[in-house]
Amino acid sequence: MLRRYGLLWLISILSVLFLAPGFVHSGGPSVYYTDKVAVLAYHHIDDDQRGDVTITSKRFREQLRDLRNRGYHFITLREFRSFMKGGSIPPNSVLVTFDDGYESFYTKAFPILKEMRVPAVNFVITEDLDHPDRTLIPTLSREQIRRMISEMKEIEVECHSDSLHGRTPDGGPLLTTKLPLAEGGFESDEQFERRIVSDTRRSLDKLSTLNDGPIDAYAYPFGAYNLRSIELLRQAGIQYAFTTQSGMAERGNDPFQIPRINAGSPYVRMNSLNNMIIHKLYRVSP
Repeated sequence: MLRRYGLLWLISILSVLFLAPGFVHSGGPSVYYTDKVAVLAYHHIDDDQRGDVTITSKRFREQLRDLRNRGYHFITLREFRSFMKGGSIPPNSVLVTFDDGYESFYTKAFPILKEMRVPAVNFVITEDLDHPDRTLIPTLSREQIRRMISEMKEIEVECHSDSLHGRTPDGGPLLTTKLPLAEGGFESDEQFERRIVSDTRRSLDKLSTLNDGPIDAYAYPFGAYNLRSIELLRQAGIQYAFTTQSGMAERGNDPFQIPRINAGSPYVRMNSLNNMIIHKLYRVSP
């Protein structure tokens, strides 16, 4: 048994050495992986404030530039859908995603994405589309979304719920937890299911007039989901759902449990992101 794990460890190390940053195959750039996608997760960009899911414009630009210089290829959500259905994608494919629909995507991220021609998708909380200034952190307006998509077709918006990005009084995620009733007790199964499906369809309807492509993808609020919520999202019209579980996306993944890599932490430096992707590729399970 120890000999087997020792061999696996050796294979893993050799794989990293020969596919690691800076190694160039004869005749072309490095190929770190094929038929996989590194789905990167971001939230907020702010050049003054700091937070666990907040990075600066400078850091964001550095990350994208470093990946491109190393031979990574940025793909659209449309290409990702095609890949999940069996279509081909470039080696070293990367999909850039943002959660929450903060205005900083428009003011900070979009200028960089447009300049570098990097596609991206933002999973938007649609409840505040008409009142983007009433939240603690300002969010995207309809006009800002329209403007971005008109200037760059590779920008897409998808669902992060309409009003389910919150918690019950007991702290449970709204997507997976029954609400308490004023008269006592909790929602019935039917009431709970109606609430989730209605919220999702409401989000889909609001975004359908803004997006340049299909609206069928969802990022779970707080990363919380279960088999029941998956089925309800499916009923509402969702076909792909993105988690906060860390890993590489592959065709064999459940389309409702797509993993991502958290690139939007202030601790992820320019070259750290490449190292994180390599680690996800060649990590050997015990």
